[in-house]
Amino acid sequence: MDFAKLTADPEAMKHFGSTMVMWDFHARQPKKVFEVPGAPLEIRWAWGDKHNYAFTAAALTSKLWLVYQDDRGEWQAKEVATIGDVKGGVLPVDISLSADDKTLFVDCFGDGKCRVFDVSNPQKPKQIYEKQIGRQVNMVSQSWDGKRLYFTSSLLARWDKKGEDNEQFVRAYAWDGKELKPSFDLDFTALKLGRPHHMLFGATKLGANRVVASVP
Repeated sequence: MDFAKLTADPEAMKHFGSTMVMWDFHARQPKKVFEVPGAPLEIRWAWGDKHNYAFTAAALTSKLWLVYQDDRGEWQAKEVATIGDVKGGVLPVDISLSADDKTLFVDCFGDGKCRVFDVSNPQKPKQIYEKQIGRQVNMVSQSWDGKRLYFTSSLLARWDKKGEDNEQFVRAYAWDGKELKPSFDLDFTALKLGRPHHMLFGATKLGANRVVASVP
């Protein structure tokens, strides 16, 4: 269904999720179900050995949520920040947490912006920067060193914007800790490559050195 028609249909809107499930991955059993209204999408766990928490963004309410252990060791979920100030919401669709757990990048499909939050205190995120990436933007991925970010444009074919707003791209930016500076731009429409959605990066720089054997 067209996204504008979908959001105007109360019955259709009931089919969006409003929960997060925490799993014991060893036992393959759910441990707790959290109420997170507004269609939570991506989940990003903190990287630090002693950082036992995760973030998610609720798309339909434009809220940032934190899942964490309280002082009693109980897991909780709570809203910790509002994403954007556009009436009706900005539709946050993807998030990326830096390796030092200090910076969270939030992509907003509705207005095409990436909003950057200081999450060094995960209980009180603060927006520190925003950048217009395109007329629509979907996924965001960081390089392993945190110095480069890559963005794609397509959410779903039937939900992407129409006309001139229907940009299809992969765009790269350098990040110096203060601002995003354009690096390169691939126009997928001009290149006839379709709709770019998701990106995955290899981890060859992690772990021990690898030996590659070749046969002539």
